[in-house]
Amino acid sequence: MTEFGYVSSDGDDCFLSDLESVDGAENEVEEVEIPTRKAPCCQIINKECLMAAQRDDLSRVMDLLAVRECHARTLLIYYRWDVEKLFSEYVENGLASLCSKIGLRMSAENSSSDSSLASSVRCDICMEDDVPGTSASQMDCGHRFCDDCWAAHFTVKINEGQSKSIMCMAEGCNVICDEAIVAKLVSKSHPALAKKFQNHLLESYIVDNKMVKWCPSVPHCGNAIRAEDDEVCEVECACGLQFCFSCSAETHSPCSCLMWKLWKKKCQDESETVKYLAAHTKPCPKCHKFVEKNGGCNFVRCVCGQPFCWLCGGATGLLHTNTYITNHSCGRYEEQAKKSKLAKSELHRYLHYSSRYKAHQDSLKLENTLTYALKKKSSALESTEPNQVRDFSWLATGLHRLFRSRQVLSYSYPFAYFMFGDDLFKGEMGKEEREIKQRLFEDQQQQFEENVERLSHLLNRPFDQYDEGKVSELRMQIVEYSALTDSLCRKMYECVENDLLGPLQSGAHSIAPYRSRGVERASELMTS
Repeated sequence: MTEFGYVSSDGDDCFLSDLESVDGAENEVEEVEIPTRKAPCCQIINKECLMAAQRDDLSRVMDLLAVRECHARTLLIYYRWDVEKLFSEYVENGLASLCSKIGLRMSAENSSSDSSLASSVRCDICMEDDVPGTSASQMDCGHRFCDDCWAAHFTVKINEGQSKSIMCMAEGCNVICDEAIVAKLVSKSHPALAKKFQNHLLESYIVDNKMVKWCPSVPHCGNAIRAEDDEVCEVECACGLQFCFSCSAETHSPCSCLMWKLWKKKCQDESETVKYLAAHTKPCPKCHKFVEKNGGCNFVRCVCGQPFCWLCGGATGLLHTNTYITNHSCGRYEEQAKKSKLAKSELHRYLHYSSRYKAHQDSLKLENTLTYALKKKSSALESTEPNQVRDFSWLATGLHRLFRSRQVLSYSYPFAYFMFGDDLFKGEMGKEEREIKQRLFEDQQQQFEENVERLSHLLNRPFDQYDEGKVSELRMQIVEYSALTDSLCRKMYECVENDLLGPLQSGAHSIAPYRSRGVERASELMTS
């Protein structure tokens, strides 16, 4: 029997169903999916394979540039572990230009052997003469000081959090010190600090790497995710958490990261109650109670007896007409009235999109129980005819489509709020162009929404009470609407990417690509 997935309370869909059964049902009605752009490949990096993952990139740079490990690490840290960008700079400008750009100098000989050339040296830091050559170290820049001074310098820098780029302590020298010498000298007097230094170098692969990020799970699962091709993607960690790789927030496509950040802030900072009071009420200038005007002219009287002007909130006399109030001169009448009208219009617009976003989020939580209800119904059918082999993979496929589509549909409303508003894309779209694009998007959104509701209705049918013929009919309907919702969802993404965001000058609104089979599950990093 096919096992069904579940949807967590926060709206993320996680599936326990076997992929072979689900794919089999899809192939009856779908052609092979052709992605609009290269799908990202994501890998999970746990603590055990972090060093191996870092070693892969280090080896590539060491082999191509013929440099030591410490130099390869310094170059990669500077380029935020973007190997392709480093190689591109190398091909264009050469190794010498790269090194001078970041203050990296490579000695022809190993500095550890150089220290034994002289029987004794003078340390210009502590002014100690006759320092044994074996007790002094030289960096790639040629500066040589006693090991005690080097160790003190390294200790201060590590404690200050500068482990990844400790520079030579000679005055005016910005050459980065060899990490092997740093670890060797610090470990003699501060073993714990040396370990901290090594951990900083290791964790820089995640902290400084734009293509690797910690899983934002709470409590933290200890995994990091590496995206191979595109940082604008949505991934699922081995712990089950789904998140946007670009901003580490919950999955939110077709909203861009900036749109989702603004939407969350708007929902937190401006509750509906506050918005309503700000748009529909004014404080009395005497008792400061909120007063709501339900009609009439701009003359208002509070319950305390104080009359005031609705437009400016100032106290007035009692006698008034439709355009004049005694003892009160309120200038800019037309402008104030226009602002009040715009404020109310913006409030209704916000409530329209937020109510629909919340409605679909609530539906997603209610549909959470479908997984277990369908499993119970299919078990009941199997128990009536235990010898008959039944395939219920179409139910798993339908659930998968419903949960994924409901997620996308809910996030499409915050997207529309900002896309067709007056603030975010001001100056990039004219009024007529905005209206045309809004109608295009809303037509697709409405058609998508109608079919999602039909699919939800079909999956709630009591098919455990149906005969074989009616179950077969329901199966065909669910398979049909599963494929239809997937097709409509993909078309809406293409509309967002190509027709709405694509022509805009701003490049800050890329969205994660639509994946027919849901958010990409990161695979375990294979290490030798």
